[in-house]
Amino acid sequence: MPSSTPRRTVLAAALAAAAGTAAATAVPASAAAPDGAADCAPGEVADCAARGHTPAPGLVDNRFWSSYTDWRCGSAAGTKAVAGHRPGLVLATPAGRTEYADPHTGRTSVWEYASWTSPLHTSTVPATEVIASWNAHTPPGTWLQVELSGTYSDATATPWYVLGRWASGDGDIRRTSVDDQTDGKSTVWTDTFAIDDTASGLRLLSYRLRLTLYRTPGSGLTPTVWRLGAMASDVPDRFTVPASEPGPAHELTVPRYSQNTHVGQYPEYDNGGEAWCSPTSSQMIVEYWGRRPSAEQLAWVNPDFADPQVCHAARFTYDHQYEGCGNWPFNAAYAATYPDMNAVVTRLRSLTELESLVRAGIPAITSQSFRKEELTGAGYGTSGHLMTVIGFTEDGDVIANDPASPDNAAVRRIYRRREWENIWLRTKRYDANGKVRGGTGGVCYIYWAGRPTGSRLRALRSLGLL
Repeated sequence: MPSSTPRRTVLAAALAAAAGTAAATAVPASAAAPDGAADCAPGEVADCAARGHTPAPGLVDNRFWSSYTDWRCGSAAGTKAVAGHRPGLVLATPAGRTEYADPHTGRTSVWEYASWTSPLHTSTVPATEVIASWNAHTPPGTWLQVELSGTYSDATATPWYVLGRWASGDGDIRRTSVDDQTDGKSTVWTDTFAIDDTASGLRLLSYRLRLTLYRTPGSGLTPTVWRLGAMASDVPDRFTVPASEPGPAHELTVPRYSQNTHVGQYPEYDNGGEAWCSPTSSQMIVEYWGRRPSAEQLAWVNPDFADPQVCHAARFTYDHQYEGCGNWPFNAAYAATYPDMNAVVTRLRSLTELESLVRAGIPAITSQSFRKEELTGAGYGTSGHLMTVIGFTEDGDVIANDPASPDNAAVRRIYRRREWENIWLRTKRYDANGKVRGGTGGVCYIYWAGRPTGSRLRALRSLGLL
């Protein structure tokens, strides 16, 4: 069942509301790299420009920076690229110091910082929405911030918007989105940049991402960021989508966890049960790839609670501003805290693309909303819910690990292909009162381990994720 504050309900309602005042960036001006800078080493410019694109124009554009070459592009102010098994970006020489007043703890602390600003990325899709995601390690005493600034189709620019202040732990700052960010043309709703009036024709044509790394002064510590990027999209308003032809049957063996066995657990992390669909789904796929928290990491969980790793996932995906575990990039970032895990938030354009991932051995976490009668066998309706797609039957029906189940044994479900395809890919729907509401338009989380080869590499590349 849905989170108590479902993601798409928040966004759909907010887009219909009047915009507020623009928010100021939290990074000092001295941390900002010059606009227009795209400093690649000689011979690397073409590679910087080419990596990460969706292979053909469509509804979705993906751009992710993750290679040593990628990290040497853009503009660095105190950061440096590091090579190795998993290339990344680290804080080398602080660009300065700043104070951060944590709104969720009331503490004001001084931090050293350095920043990296990506090259300008011109999206293959003039976009109405952009969602960033990142993979990083933040040891105690460190954290990071991700921001976006772009250019509209009317040749004006956005401010720098904060898309997340994040740490893998919660001992230094509280992981948080930032509310009340708008310039009257676009707004950030929790984790999603969105054009306010899509009917006006205004679109975001290009953007930069700015990554700021923070550490305790004089500590010599650093976050390490392995992947940073965004999905830009312009999915048309639609109540129904065309039916696709089924592919071959295939099913993956993925651990099964119910969110409903956690009802009432940890009110400080949104009380378990229906609010935990996202971290429960994330934990299922983390464990599919052979990763899980250690006994030491789980020592804080009440020993009377079953599946303590689900409680762990809820705590470490929790967004203290949103007051829930449904922040999409925070879930991807959590998954990537495990060894050699990669995770992104994106949109798929069809059920066929999802089938190609599953056939390659990559399950996906999907976001959808529906009335009870719209999905046969679900037994519930929802204004926002995450489930894990693990396979397809011979008839093309969807096999899902649905955490909105009474217990772990009941998690595996089979849903009718045509019904499921429509509730996942549409952008408009009618609620139980006949009012028009938003749909997620194919949003999903995709997690994978290590360096993919063979069919997995081809599947990820076909979507512009590598």
